[in-house]
Amino acid sequence: MADRDNGFEPELTLFTCNYCAYMAGDTAGALRLQYPANVKLVRLPCTGKIDVRYLLAAFEQGADGVYLIACPIGTCHHVRGNERARARVEFAKKILDQIGLGSERLEIFFASGGQGATYAMKAAEMTERVRQLGPNPLRKMAA
Repeated sequence: MADRDNGFEPELTLFTCNYCAYMAGDTAGALRLQYPANVKLVRLPCTGKIDVRYLLAAFEQGADGVYLIACPIGTCHHVRGNERARARVEFAKKILDQIGLGSERLEIFFASGGQGATYAMKAAEMTERVRQLGPNPLRKMAA
């Protein structure tokens, strides 16, 4: 287990949709909400466009944790894209467990455009979760 004393600061990859999640990030900024700056943002037209290979590739490229923020269930601009994303995340979690990386490093959250506080809170939550898990063991290979 890693802790703050060893200087480990996790690197996270965040996939957002172009609508609710990205707007929630803008709202967080407009409200001047503080959240960790260790997140690399990947903006998608819809989280339903996420593919399991993109999630796994983020880990292969050295991300310590990966998460998605999608439109709330029932309000996806592309009808059911967020439900497809949730199913793909669940499948990818099984793969992460099978290969020994751990499903805890991957998560999906839901937020509407006005939920800047949720956006900031999830960034902090994932950072702390991954900090406790420690560095991605694949990071050494990616470097």
